[in-house]
Amino acid sequence: MKWEKLKPPEPDDPMCCCECDSYQYGCYCDCEDLDEAFNRWLKDKPCKSGCQSPVFGAVIDKLEISMMPALLLLPLLLRVAALHYLLGIIILTALPGLVLWYYYATHRKKRRTLFFLTLALYSLAYMYYLFITEILPRGDVSQLQLCAVTTGMILTIVSLIHTKRGPGFVTASLHKAHTHSQEAMKDSTHLNGSVQSAASSSGTSGDLQTTKEAPTAKWSSCPMCKIMRPPRGGHCRTCGSCVQRLDHHCIWINSCVGQANHRSFLLTLSVFLLTSLYGISLVLRSLCPREYLMTALFNCPGVYSQSSTALCFTCAWYSSIVTGGLLYLLVTQVLNISFNVTEREAQLALRNKTGQRRLWGLVIDTGHYSRGFYQNWVEFLTMADASGSLRASLTDLV
Repeated sequence: MKWEKLKPPEPDDPMCCCECDSYQYGCYCDCEDLDEAFNRWLKDKPCKSGCQSPVFGAVIDKLEISMMPALLLLPLLLRVAALHYLLGIIILTALPGLVLWYYYATHRKKRRTLFFLTLALYSLAYMYYLFITEILPRGDVSQLQLCAVTTGMILTIVSLIHTKRGPGFVTASLHKAHTHSQEAMKDSTHLNGSVQSAASSSGTSGDLQTTKEAPTAKWSSCPMCKIMRPPRGGHCRTCGSCVQRLDHHCIWINSCVGQANHRSFLLTLSVFLLTSLYGISLVLRSLCPREYLMTALFNCPGVYSQSSTALCFTCAWYSSIVTGGLLYLLVTQVLNISFNVTEREAQLALRNKTGQRRLWGLVIDTGHYSRGFYQNWVEFLTMADASGSLRASLTDLV
């Protein structure tokens, strides 16, 4: 009986929204009860005894109240780390492990979570708050430098919002549109060939090459979504959907990185890293004016003499650790784009032992889609959402 309750439904069986992992209220057994509860709420009628309002439950589930202790403990831990440099070493070293332990203890059962995104935005806001309240009053930062840091913050958030618009999910109508566009392209190629029979041989060979390249891109069927997905598309187990040219699922933005948002994701990383490095340099120049910028993190005499300067110095170390991790991610992304390989394809190549490690293991070369450094970047910078491009091609042909 327990197995019947836990096993996933068949593809053709209708699944109640109460059975979904994202909406488990624990008080309604089917959709009729949920609809009745919403009707009572809209008509301002009292809820049944012993049952929580579904609207309140949805708000609680979306806000993820369990992440509040982590947000409250982060400033406290940074202030404790600012008391002594030994405490700073211990806390900053153990902080990533503490964050992961708390995440697995409270959010492990959730497929998608705002935990890391909220933590990242909160850390960004807290660092900016300390920069305004502690570093700016010291008089070492000009108005132009403050505008540069603020502009970087705004551009980072705007680029993040653009990235969150969607990675380019695969829909059932995408394959139909692709089939219609291929048929229309074949018809137009056949008509052009019959009308322009006296064309040059170079143009004819180019048309033949175009018609030969079209069938090479094979679509595959997803066993989970039961739909046809384009080449290089993949199924994300976290999002539960197929994504065009899936790279990876980023927990820090709570979204997949795919064909539609890969460029904006790379832009978000670049803008954040530039802003973070510039902000850290301003903080170190204000706290350690007599030290070299490259060595100020390791040697800054007198920084622990005041609590405010010690806190800013500790936060500079915290920001440097986060920046270092994101810098490694950016380097990996740039190398993958240079070899025209996605993170998903690299992991599959390692699993199947079909790829070659290059550049000290930083990139996995599959050799399937690479056409040279320049052409790989041109393809990345000019790629668009397949659904949008197909609709445009159909409109032009018709």
